[in-house]
Amino acid sequence: MKKLLLTLTVAVAFHNVSAQEITLDKIYSGYYRGKGIAGIASMKNGENYLVIEPTGIARYSYKTSQKEGNIVDGKFESYEFSDDESKILLLTESQPIYRHSFLGKFDVKDLKSGKTISLNDGKTVQEPRFSPDATKVAFIAENNLFYQDLTSGKITQITNDGKKNSIINGLADWVYEEEFGHARQYEWTKNSDAVVFVKSDESQVPEIYIPIYGKKLYPDEMRYKYPKAGEKNAVVSAQLYRLDTGKTMPLNLSSFKNYYIPNVIQTAKPDEIVLVTSERIQNASDILKVNTKTGAIQKLFTETDDKWIDTDSPTLEFLEDDSFLWASERDGNRHLYWYDKDGKLKKQITKGNWEVTDYYGFNPKSKEVYVQTTEKGSINKVVSKVNIENGKSQLISNAEGNNSANFSKNYSYFIETSSTASKPYTFVLKDGSGKTVKELQNNNDQLQKLKADNFSEKEFITIPNDAGDQMNAWIIKPKNFDPNKKYPLFMFQYSGPGSQQVANSWDTGNTLWFNHLVQKGYIVACVDGRGTGYKGTKFKKVTYMNLGKYEIEDQITAAKWFGNQSYIDKSRIGMFGWSFGGYMTSLAMTKGADVFKAGIAVAPVTNWRYYDSVYTERFMRTPQENPEGYDKNSPTEYANLLKGKFLLIHGTADDNVHFQNSMEFSEALIQNKKQFDFMAYPDKNHGIYGGQTRPQLYQKMTDFILNNL
Repeated sequence: MKKLLLTLTVAVAFHNVSAQEITLDKIYSGYYRGKGIAGIASMKNGENYLVIEPTGIARYSYKTSQKEGNIVDGKFESYEFSDDESKILLLTESQPIYRHSFLGKFDVKDLKSGKTISLNDGKTVQEPRFSPDATKVAFIAENNLFYQDLTSGKITQITNDGKKNSIINGLADWVYEEEFGHARQYEWTKNSDAVVFVKSDESQVPEIYIPIYGKKLYPDEMRYKYPKAGEKNAVVSAQLYRLDTGKTMPLNLSSFKNYYIPNVIQTAKPDEIVLVTSERIQNASDILKVNTKTGAIQKLFTETDDKWIDTDSPTLEFLEDDSFLWASERDGNRHLYWYDKDGKLKKQITKGNWEVTDYYGFNPKSKEVYVQTTEKGSINKVVSKVNIENGKSQLISNAEGNNSANFSKNYSYFIETSSTASKPYTFVLKDGSGKTVKELQNNNDQLQKLKADNFSEKEFITIPNDAGDQMNAWIIKPKNFDPNKKYPLFMFQYSGPGSQQVANSWDTGNTLWFNHLVQKGYIVACVDGRGTGYKGTKFKKVTYMNLGKYEIEDQITAAKWFGNQSYIDKSRIGMFGWSFGGYMTSLAMTKGADVFKAGIAVAPVTNWRYYDSVYTERFMRTPQENPEGYDKNSPTEYANLLKGKFLLIHGTADDNVHFQNSMEFSEALIQNKKQFDFMAYPDKNHGIYGGQTRPQLYQKMTDFILNNL
């Protein structure tokens, strides 16, 4: 369950514009829409960068920031260079499947000859990838792995047993894609002579089916494999295919952790691939080096934790000497570590009561790594470079706000994307030391429109919980705020493990809607309690085996704290959340019924037994091992406690948090004679969007708040 991005920039009819006010019509017309720069990527020479523009893929100079023409003309959704930049892979058409996966039509253009060929004879494929020598492209079609020779056009089929809802080759199944965060499950060796891939046998995984109503007399049915907590997962194996023999051999992982194989990673050396594996209990991961000539496997080391390891996004980069960098939470915060080629720890690179939140790369000339961190406070993200030998660090971004970087290949330049809670995104070209070369794009027009309509900024505060922690929070007050007046309070949260809603960054999600509510006379606030991220592992992992317990305790504590402030009407406190946040709102309206008057839960989990295995078991283990943890933290167990006004919302085609969750909670409320409002969105997935859906949804939620809080 990844954090859901709720974008309010859907273009719909724009009418009845009201001056000096943020309205739903303005929000959904795109009136406040910001500007960005799409598809930023550095070229190999380190002197040019590319962006996607309406006329094609444009090349710019870092030194002059001037456009030097198009690499390719035309309209493309995305692109990828071969390692030597002699060819470019162009996505011309796509159709989404799940969160990351999609079917796409791709062309490969030879930039020297100008010749273009279609991948797979123009038929759709998934997850294409150039071989490092740029002579071939591997891809997946109908659950089988192929590669196409770019000179002859010949297509070679690597696997033959792929079958829908049964065998998958080189591609993640639903739960791997959702919880390990990527769809591709194969990798070329550096010398392009072999491919290592994961084969998933999901034939024994229980199947979920979802009716798709459409406008048909008899609804269609979507069926796919979905392993719920404690149920069977796909049986995975690692496979080695050598191009010279045309044969595939299984890799023997029996001596290592092998229940999950989340990651297949290319190293800096030929004839090597690294696998990251784990058991079903995700508290230890083996990092395994595969010799792709012999199939021999060497364990580099095992990463362990007494609770869980986030195997969905590991930082693992191999340097030129085959030593490597690895990110770990072992000292209580996420930091970088340096290992030699055999897996022996050389040193810890970054240290401090802060976290490395992103890794950008390593400059072999200066011996520096480039990272994003929280060293300027847990609500800020900044960019620094750190020498891996002497530990010397230099801040090269703004010192506050949310700052990220896209570096040139030689690290002489980077494009900084930055924002704060009060300033929308700016894109600034800087040199390697952080000195501004040129501002490329700002959103001053967007900000001026908002200010003209009396946009209210977030105020950051901290709130104590019963455990003695200071919880990060923000609050939005009306422009004409009167400290002697009592205001109703509308609380928003997500609260999922490692997440963050209280950040000093521009919010492209709900902040405009929250401002609309503030202008209607509400105060809106958000609190990141225990379980959320960027404040160290103790704060994040205290929820282990009891997902939901401490999180809702902290939200209730925060609501009571607000209720004790002179300007809050404690009899009029409400809550809103989506996904994990919907789960929390459902708990707030039951376990916190004496505190919360009204709540809106969108697409909530209402029983962790109904959610997927990888995510749920990472934090709870299986229901068989921890039945009490599952039952005592399920809103359905407390349906009898509901007192206030409750709006439950769900899309009927939600492939992530199934409609079943809201059906079970509804039945529990009904059998306890509880009155509540319910809205089902036909054929809508976890995001609940499309056509006029979002405007209707947000108008409905607005009306509910105005009428009940």
